[in-house]
Amino acid sequence: MPLSEDQLIARHAPLVRRQALALIGRLPASVELDDLMQAGMMGLLDAVRRYQQQADAQFETYAVTRIRGAMLDELRSQDWLPRSVRAKARSIEEAIQVLRHRLLRPATETEIAEEMGLSLAQYQTLLEEARGVQVLMYEDLAQHREDHDGEGALDASVGGAAGSPLDWLMREGLRAALIEAIRNLPEREQLLLSLQFEQDLNQKEIAAVLEVTEGRVSQLRSQAVARIRAWLSSHSWEPDADSDDYEHLL
Repeated sequence: MPLSEDQLIARHAPLVRRQALALIGRLPASVELDDLMQAGMMGLLDAVRRYQQQADAQFETYAVTRIRGAMLDELRSQDWLPRSVRAKARSIEEAIQVLRHRLLRPATETEIAEEMGLSLAQYQTLLEEARGVQVLMYEDLAQHREDHDGEGALDASVGGAAGSPLDWLMREGLRAALIEAIRNLPEREQLLLSLQFEQDLNQKEIAAVLEVTEGRVSQLRSQAVARIRAWLSSHSWEPDADSDDYEHLL
C-alpha cells in the first residue's frame, strides 16, 4: 500500500538533517543549521508532492536532490558568502599563484603568509574566515559567460536546458582540469579531500584521521580550495561556451 504524504515525510526526515550537516561544515559560521533544515524540509515536502512512483525510480534519490536544491536556494537568497569573504579568498589565491610560479612547487603556509605580509597565525585566521568559498563561485562563471556572449549568467542559469550543475561539472574539460589541480595539491590536502569526498567522512572524523583539530581541518580545506582555484586560473580554464547552466556549485 502506498505511503501517505505524512508517512513519507516522517520516514525521510532524517535525510534533511544529513544533508544539512553535510553542508554546514563547509559554510561560514553565520549560517544556521536550523535555517538549512527548515529549507530542506520544504524541499522534502515538495519532493513528496511531486514524486511519481516509477519502477526504476527511488524516492530517496529524488528527495535528496530536492532537499539539497532547496538548501542551496536558501543560501543564495541570503547572500551567504559576503563580498569581504570572497575578497579575502582571492587575496590568498593570488599569493598562492605568485608563489607557484616563483617556486615551481606548492608553497607552504609560512611562505604564503610571508608573501601576504601576515604572521602564520593571521594567515590561518584568514583561512578560517574564508571557509565556505567553493572551487567554482557564481560570479566566476558569470564573468566567463559575459566574456563569451555578453549575456548575464543568472538568467541563463534559471531553468537552463543544459542539465543539472552536477551534469555540467562532469563535462570533460572541467573534470580534467580539476583532476590535474588536485594532483598538484600537497599530499596532506589531497588526503583531506579524499576523506571528505571519496570516503564521505565528516569534519570530526577527518580531524581524527589527520590528528588535528576540526578547526584545522577547516583551514586546510580552505587552503586546498584556494590552491585549486589558483591552478584553474593560472591554466586559463574556461567553461564550455555553449553551456547554459551556470548554477553555483558546491
